[in-house]
Amino acid sequence: MSLETSLKERSNATCELCSSAEHLQVYEVPPVVTGDIDKSILTCSTCKSQIENPDQTNPNHWRCLNDSMWTTIPAVQVVAWRMLNRLKDEGWPMDLLDMLYLDEETMVWAKDDGSENTVKVVDSNGAELKAGDTVVLIKDLNVKGAGFTAKRGTAVRNIGLVHDDPEHIQGKVEGQQIYILTKYLKKN
Repeated sequence: MSLETSLKERSNATCELCSSAEHLQVYEVPPVVTGDIDKSILTCSTCKSQIENPDQTNPNHWRCLNDSMWTTIPAVQVVAWRMLNRLKDEGWPMDLLDMLYLDEETMVWAKDDGSENTVKVVDSNGAELKAGDTVVLIKDLNVKGAGFTAKRGTAVRNIGLVHDDPEHIQGKVEGQQIYILTKYLKKN
């Protein structure tokens, strides 16, 4: 059974944070990305994008944590704790943090988001790349298994970073989700 199928079964095919049933995606909770169900949660695209892009966080969306933080699933507890800490300047998250109990092992995981060990991802010119950036290919690239060549000058929008691999990004070219070496990209 695939990870996504297992998570859908565990969560009744809803986001484990806000209970949305639309645009569900697997989110592997850092710092350990292993494809393990115990280290992953099922999220909607809204929750996932706000987790990965702190500058896009809508505090009111996260009021859903009032319900989801009570789960017995450690990965969901970790994300709830991290989001409440990120939003604590709003006031209301402090009350929830005061009520949220994490066992010792889960608290260690929650505090270790891997940010201290984060490796910078840079393009061919040394410009730092972030999730959501747009990049341009600087070389024609044969896409293995897809049967096409991604042409030089092709824009790849809304890229995703590959956890613990600063030499690759992921993005869509001609509707195909592919991994691309950063040395063949420049930031747009």
